[in-house]
Amino acid sequence: MFGLSTERLISRLIVLVIAFSVHEFAHAWTADQLGDDTPRLQGRLTLNPLAHLDPLGSIMLLIAGFGWAKPVLVNPYAVRRRTPAGMMLVAVAGPFSNLLLAILGAIPFRAGLISANFSGSFLSALFLEFIWINLILLFFNLIPIFPLDGEKVAEYFLPPSGQDFLYRLRPYGIYILMGLILLGNFGSMDILGFLIATPASSVLQLLVF
Repeated sequence: MFGLSTERLISRLIVLVIAFSVHEFAHAWTADQLGDDTPRLQGRLTLNPLAHLDPLGSIMLLIAGFGWAKPVLVNPYAVRRRTPAGMMLVAVAGPFSNLLLAILGAIPFRAGLISANFSGSFLSALFLEFIWINLILLFFNLIPIFPLDGEKVAEYFLPPSGQDFLYRLRPYGIYILMGLILLGNFGSMDILGFLIATPASSVLQLLVF
């Protein structure tokens, strides 16, 4: 598919099922623990990938190496009744789950069970792809632009003036992200690459090599 080897495609399919499902389950579980039963009622409190995968976002992951799942709907009033940091905790749970998955994926390398070589065995390529995409999802989702998780995290820590700025940006968030993607692919300023791939590469080196 679009120049992907069969092994690379299989790797991304496995990552798609695990990383996206765990990411969205982490959102749902955290909201449920904070007193919001909305995710439970909508069938999102599960690791079943059929409950979480978005068709277009899944195709994008297979083709481009990044994508998205169906967002977990949360009642902000319910979680904020438990704690003012409720929405921030729900938001950060998803990226944090990807970090945990990346750390778990690095254990076989650290234990010397497989070698860290993309051109090596299928197993080593699979685990490296698993770690890499989870790190990409981690840093992509932490960008403070709606509808990404990072917006809710930034909103909690910013002063009222900063929160107001984020609110005013919300209607344009998806267009800003699309513009950044196009700018990176066809322009001379790869801002998303700097924000995502650069820290992901550093963490990959730290975890594996």
